[in-house]
Amino acid sequence: MHSKDLIPLGEIIDEHIRFNLDELVQRCDVQVEVVVALVYEGVLEPVGERPEEWHFSGPDLIRLHRARRLQDDLQINLPGVALALELLEELDTLRHRLERLERQRP
Repeated sequence: MHSKDLIPLGEIIDEHIRFNLDELVQRCDVQVEVVVALVYEGVLEPVGERPEEWHFSGPDLIRLHRARRLQDDLQINLPGVALALELLEELDTLRHRLERLERQRP
């Protein structure tokens, strides 16, 4: 199974769920080194000081999935992945704001 197939489109991920490093690696079918590199690049922000103590949230799972898709599908390097994710998340925020404003119109 390929990592991009592990989170079905539209699956709801609880933002309060927590994964340790091993659970995240297994869930996303990636190597520990990949996750560590994404943490050091700022793509993932676990709670905890050292990798053995790290805990990741549901949104981290989604970010990792998106990061892997950007790397696999578009061959983007880690700094580019970090920037692309930031821009995609900003776009999502702006779309949600626009939807709210449109619903408030008379």
